[in-house]
Amino acid sequence: MKSAKINWILLPVLLLSVAVVEAEIFKWTDEHGKVHFSDKQPADAEASEVKLKINTIKSVSFDSSIFNFGKKVVIYSTEWCSYCERAKRYFKRKKIKYTEYDIEKSSKARRQYKKMGATGVPVILVGKRRMNGFSEAGFEKVYNNP
Repeated sequence: MKSAKINWILLPVLLLSVAVVEAEIFKWTDEHGKVHFSDKQPADAEASEVKLKINTIKSVSFDSSIFNFGKKVVIYSTEWCSYCERAKRYFKRKKIKYTEYDIEKSSKARRQYKKMGATGVPVILVGKRRMNGFSEAGFEKVYNNP
């Protein structure tokens, strides 16, 4: 019985604490032409109330397959490699972000390249998948299939 009394006492307090608060926003221009916004109407200036429309997105649905989230593309290349150039042109045309490492200009890139046991360029990594050489069809297969 005692807990029922406490519940009746707490109920009005809880109801008051979850009341919706609606704030007013005022806009005015000072004597220097500067525009101000405030939740209090200024005493020394004429202000207009700003009506706000709050846009809340509860959920969004979309076809995530068109975004290719998490598919990091890395290409190990050289300046003289025509297949490397072809791959980079393809990436740019398809708006695929990629990171390039030139194995002749970067000792770090060369060490990573050797660590992979690679023997030719380009070497293209898509996430954890690897492609040696380049063809559009081959790349699309690696890029679009998990």
